[in-house]
Amino acid sequence: MEADHTEPQSDDREPRGVLVLRTLAMPRDTNPWGDIFGGWILSQMDVAAGLMAGEVAQGRSATVTVDGVVFHRPVIVGHTVCIYAELLRVGRSSMDIRLEVWTRDLVHRWEPERDFVAEAVFRYVAVDAEGAPRMIPDNPEFFTRS
Repeated sequence: MEADHTEPQSDDREPRGVLVLRTLAMPRDTNPWGDIFGGWILSQMDVAAGLMAGEVAQGRSATVTVDGVVFHRPVIVGHTVCIYAELLRVGRSSMDIRLEVWTRDLVHRWEPERDFVAEAVFRYVAVDAEGAPRMIPDNPEFFTRS
């Protein structure tokens, strides 16, 4: 299957969701070409999704799947990585969280513009102390059941 190399235009839209994580891309996280590893980006996305999942589920939750991962452009050492999360769906015990990764240079030269670099949808399940699925309680800050 051929990868989709289309690059979404960053300058014609704003990030969707709420900013849940902001970190700095460091030299230790690079591949031999000097770009940040995709695996590092995915781990940061999982941390961000986990933060939102814990708030929505009001407790422990676990990653179940990651769908639709797309890396639109490389991330460079020194760029500030900003991850935005948007709650898409809440089921009985699971939730889907869409993430967008945006970067901007705040180290080498301050840039107000952001670049849209990656996206994915993470599914989390609320779990109890034994790791078994549990019902997600109503959480008016994020959702209410109808």
